[in-house]
Amino acid sequence: MRHNKKFNHLGRKKAHRDALLANMTVSLIMHKRIFTTLAKAKALRMYAEPLINRAKEDNTPNRRLVFSHLQNKYAVTELFREVAQKIADRNGGYTRILKTGNRLGDNAKTCFIELVDYNENMLKDTTAKKATRTRRSRKSAADKAAAAPEQAPVADNAAPEAEAPAAE
Repeated sequence: MRHNKKFNHLGRKKAHRDALLANMTVSLIMHKRIFTTLAKAKALRMYAEPLINRAKEDNTPNRRLVFSHLQNKYAVTELFREVAQKIADRNGGYTRILKTGNRLGDNAKTCFIELVDYNENMLKDTTAKKATRTRRSRKSAADKAAAAPEQAPVADNAAPEAEAPAAE
């Protein structure tokens, strides 16, 4: 019976699955975004986020533990220097999965998984949306309604003056 065994085996033995997830984590750390299938991305999120969480506290035991999983000193250096600074104030959810449709060959669901704090396009959009929000009150609407009749007669007076020179 397979009670309480919820993770996806991805059709691979344990050694192959561990190597796959370690390589994908290294690619994610180095490139900040990778394209893959949805099942692999969900498995990668469960594998990578605890390792990324370790990078918040830069000490020798954490570096050794992360290196034992990744086996890539450049990725560990990048994780503890660059990525750790960006995620320092975040409590979790370091990755984002965005679905991109189905693959043409085998119709597999594809997506890309990225580090959340490295997508500048989404960060700019959220700040721009907050800046454009304004509060509207009844007083400002009443001021505009009172100002509108004052402007209307001025426009009517200007129109006959424009027609008079054309008639001459």
